[in-house]
Amino acid sequence: MTKHIFVTGGVVSSIGKGLTSASIGMLLEARGLRVRMQKLDPYINVDPGTMSPYQHGEVYVLDDGSETDLDLGHYERFTSGKLTRDSNYTTGQIYLRVIEKERRGQFLGKTVQVIPHITNEIKEAIHRMADSDTDIVITEIGGTVGDIESLPFLEAIRQFRQDVGRDNCLFIHLTLVPYLKTAAEIKTKPTQHSVGLLRQIGIQPDMLICRCEQHISREEREKIALFCNVDLEAVIEEIDKDFSIYEVPLSLRDHKLDEFVMKRFHLTGQPLKLDAWDNLMFALRNPKHEISIAVVGKYAEHKDAYKSIYESLDHAGIHHQAQIRIARIQSADIEEEGPERILAGYDGILIPGGFGERGVEGKVQAIRYAREREIPFFGICLGMQCAAIEFGRNVVGLERAHSTEFDKDTPSPVICLLDEQKQVTNMGGTMRLGAQPCSLQPDSIASKAYQENTVSERHRHRYEFNNVYRSQFEAHGMQFSGLSPDGGLVEILELPSHPFFLAVQFHPEFKSKPTKCHPLFGAFVGAAIQRRTGRNQRNASAKPSESTTNPPPVITP
Repeated sequence: MTKHIFVTGGVVSSIGKGLTSASIGMLLEARGLRVRMQKLDPYINVDPGTMSPYQHGEVYVLDDGSETDLDLGHYERFTSGKLTRDSNYTTGQIYLRVIEKERRGQFLGKTVQVIPHITNEIKEAIHRMADSDTDIVITEIGGTVGDIESLPFLEAIRQFRQDVGRDNCLFIHLTLVPYLKTAAEIKTKPTQHSVGLLRQIGIQPDMLICRCEQHISREEREKIALFCNVDLEAVIEEIDKDFSIYEVPLSLRDHKLDEFVMKRFHLTGQPLKLDAWDNLMFALRNPKHEISIAVVGKYAEHKDAYKSIYESLDHAGIHHQAQIRIARIQSADIEEEGPERILAGYDGILIPGGFGERGVEGKVQAIRYAREREIPFFGICLGMQCAAIEFGRNVVGLERAHSTEFDKDTPSPVICLLDEQKQVTNMGGTMRLGAQPCSLQPDSIASKAYQENTVSERHRHRYEFNNVYRSQFEAHGMQFSGLSPDGGLVEILELPSHPFFLAVQFHPEFKSKPTKCHPLFGAFVGAAIQRRTGRNQRNASAKPSESTTNPPPVITP
């Protein structure tokens, strides 16, 4: 029978359940087990697709078009198990399924209640992850123990253990063990209270992973084990990682988490080998290059809004053994202060996606700055659309070129609504979503990066490049190097005359891994390294009086 691990969190939110769950999955895969990952979220939204990035962070899109929680990005980056729409359920989805069944009369006139009908639906969602090709399913329960929203999920997994048997279930509780500087002491009481809440619900954790700033002594671990009724070997510290999140699985390995799980489930597997991960950490700690990349976005102050973008840049840095200093820049600030003041000195400029008119002109100005000064530029989704707007205005000569998303009356709609979107009225789950094929033009920047003729990438957009303007753009030097197989949709545009100017309609950041960076991110970072290297060589050869060193970039913490 497939084994199940449930990961819960206590004391505070944002404690790192997603990253910890992904790390557990990675360790078990390294032991030769077949792992699948799942996230159950307690919010009532059907999915995060209509939620603000300030509320939720990025929306992570799967191949099948599911709009999911950003933690699924951790799952894909750390493990190889296939993720589908069954990998993420919300309270909204669960209740919607139950209500639809009630409307169809499937409950035969019974009163529909949280127990057993809602909890049964949750258990069915968990069961759908188990099959003959899966050894272990890891299910993360969103929210914090004690939240009223999480109670149906906690009750469901309590029942689930009763249904499948203790030997087939493992409860892992991630909790905070704070360090009080004024007392110079680690405090275990919040963990005791959190576990107490779980036990009131009927769940006894099998393992505690303790987030902490300071190392937890054996005496303190013994205290936690005693008061929380767990084995001493099952109290594992997870100290804060200031250097890189990719240290987390190595830390859990050092505390023998994988050995505990294998023993608890009576499983045998291959010896744990993490050579690729150790090499990754060596590359991170021993960079040969250092570059700075400006990410000019609408939600730059919210780090999770572009989570996969930042991770993909790190992956490309690992690939090139380069330390990348990322500046998160508000596009609205460029509108106020100008790109010359804010963007001077950076080795590359990346424009990510977004929705709504705010900050669009700042993105357009940043792209013009990168194009005219031959700074490596990479545009993603709205970043590609803004690149088309900028090129249309300043090269093709279409002075009022714009997107109909922002200016419905523009005389030059170089970006317009997809035909399939014109009759759409509902906002949730109705964009062009999921994996779509893309045919690459030979000898283009894109094809050289991919080393492929056809690729598949994930989409999330409603607007596209207007083909009416394709010939005008091409006449002025723009190359449409990636198209849908029928040639109807522009997927990639680039400037062959530029050192690196490439923009894509899709989201390549959703297919990058720390052990295998995405080809386009790798090519972009490689171009930025070349720019920095060339500039350093020119500066080194110049006489002091002739130095042309650019002012250093201001790096946002």
